[in-house]
Amino acid sequence: MATESSTVAVAGDANSTEPWSARVRTLTRLGRHRESLALLRHGDPSPPPHALALPASVISCAALSLPSGVAQIHALAAKRGLLPAADAYLLSALLTSYSRLGCLPLAHQLLDEMPLESTPHTTLRTAFNSVISGCALHALPVASFALFRRMRAAAVGFDAVTLLALVPATPLSVVPQVHALAARVGLATETSVANCLMSTYARGGAFGAALARRVFDEMPLASRDLVSWNAVLSAHAQNGLAVDALELYRRMRSPEGSGVEPDAVTIVGVLSSAAHLGARGVGFDVEHYVRQRIPGFHTNVQLCNALINFHARCGSLPRAQQLFDEMPRKSIVSWTALITGHGMHGNGDVAVSLFERMVSEGIRPDNVAMVALFSACSHAGLYDEGRRYFSAMESVYKLRPTLEHYTCMVDLLGRAGRLEEARELISSMPMPADGAVWGALLGACKIHKNVDVGEEAFTRVIELEPKNVGYYVLMSNIYTDTGQLDCVARVRAMMRERGLKKEPGCSYVEHKGRVHLFMADDHSHPQARRIYELVIRLELMVKEKSGMRESEVAAAKGRMEKAAAQPLVGIHSEKLAVAFGLLNTEAGSEIVVIKNLRVCGDCHSFLKVVSATTNRAFLVRDASRFHRFDGGVCSCKDYW
Repeated sequence: MATESSTVAVAGDANSTEPWSARVRTLTRLGRHRESLALLRHGDPSPPPHALALPASVISCAALSLPSGVAQIHALAAKRGLLPAADAYLLSALLTSYSRLGCLPLAHQLLDEMPLESTPHTTLRTAFNSVISGCALHALPVASFALFRRMRAAAVGFDAVTLLALVPATPLSVVPQVHALAARVGLATETSVANCLMSTYARGGAFGAALARRVFDEMPLASRDLVSWNAVLSAHAQNGLAVDALELYRRMRSPEGSGVEPDAVTIVGVLSSAAHLGARGVGFDVEHYVRQRIPGFHTNVQLCNALINFHARCGSLPRAQQLFDEMPRKSIVSWTALITGHGMHGNGDVAVSLFERMVSEGIRPDNVAMVALFSACSHAGLYDEGRRYFSAMESVYKLRPTLEHYTCMVDLLGRAGRLEEARELISSMPMPADGAVWGALLGACKIHKNVDVGEEAFTRVIELEPKNVGYYVLMSNIYTDTGQLDCVARVRAMMRERGLKKEPGCSYVEHKGRVHLFMADDHSHPQARRIYELVIRLELMVKEKSGMRESEVAAAKGRMEKAAAQPLVGIHSEKLAVAFGLLNTEAGSEIVVIKNLRVCGDCHSFLKVVSATTNRAFLVRDASRFHRFDGGVCSCKDYW
């Protein structure tokens, strides 16, 4: 505490002509909390402290984390008759301070002492709001709701402040009920309440995102601020609804947005969705906006990380590397995003080098960084490196392997053909293997056409995830590749009995700001006829290159002639997407295709030959990695 002489000087600094109580409030407002309390304790108050000075002193005690000081001022106020029939400002300061400092029993006691009949409703509402906020702050949702019910029973009306404290602490299953109460009293469309509801609904997956969208759509246009747009956009981006997120961004930038400008939070959500969809045009436009309108964006680590992730996932790896190099400060997320990007492109050596550089610069890897590293080793066939880093997880990096790390290692071993070693690793796991672990082994059996191990993995994985259709398809393909057609029929019968349908393959290409989507055997595109004609010509060209007999060439030409008369079947979506790109882009430009499933072997061979014969490069992102076809070879080196 300051001495009396220093306090006099301090008081003079604040404003010696002010009344004593006003000087206390001024010092608190200036953040000079110790001096404010020194004046209260050692000054010569005239008149004595009253309800105008004491709340400021309570705030200073809370700022200095002095619960005993709050209690002393509480006692002083009670002694002078200021409590329990208190001024709302003093009461709010006491309750808020007790709540923030974790002295919730004292806050409840003070609330219990208030005479409900003689206390104005506005004061009661302030009191209840303070304690509800305190319970919510300390993650006590049951206590928050008990107070809210008590508030309602006492006929004390709630307001936006009540809802802003209550809604985030509410279990998701109960939020719609609170929402309905808010709507009944006309608060649900108030900007702050609506924003809070949307942010809370965002935690509820796709269904929660739909509820957030409903709240947003019910808001008056004039009530939507930047927080509103960010809340609804993030609700969709965080739950994988990338198309909806980008559509919301388009609306925000239209007149409907009423001039609201996106900020870094908006941009991060949009870039995440653009990366998910491979919407390069949208992402490039967003980056242009960032460079034009957000000065010093290189210092915003989260924004730069989103840009790096976007470029890495959309095939612009040199641009991702450049952004990384330009960052003055990098987080572990920055390093992980770039390691992941190089891993997806098959640059395992670069990913390992980046990881070593990260460690040498004093950044300790976390579980996510290790997943990125193992995945990069797996895609590049770096068996020895992957095993070495896995062994070092606990001994060097003090990280305990999780199911996700074991999944990556089973994938790495399986791709390398070490199926027995992968089985041994699964049996040595300190926790039961989940569907992803057995699924990784099943995927490796598909690559290496191993029926025996595949059947074991299939039996285990469908016990854990009986509705995951991808595993049935993998087992069916293993049987197909080994000529066991009766077993193929058995797996398909299982799928029918369980009501499962194979996920349709789809690929899309972005062209002139529009996304062109193609399904397998899809004839709905306006250019379908030209696209199919080109695919047949390309297939014929590929077969001629492979040394097909004249009779087979004639049959292929006949198929091409029939293409105009009846819809063709058996054409995979990536072939249609590439044909569309060849028809609609300039010679020499790279064609980027995003596919939802793994590229099949037939299409992989097809695209290698077509890249050489057309002198064009194709960048295909499938479910797990990038394939860059150029000059008759693929960047994966046929290891995928």
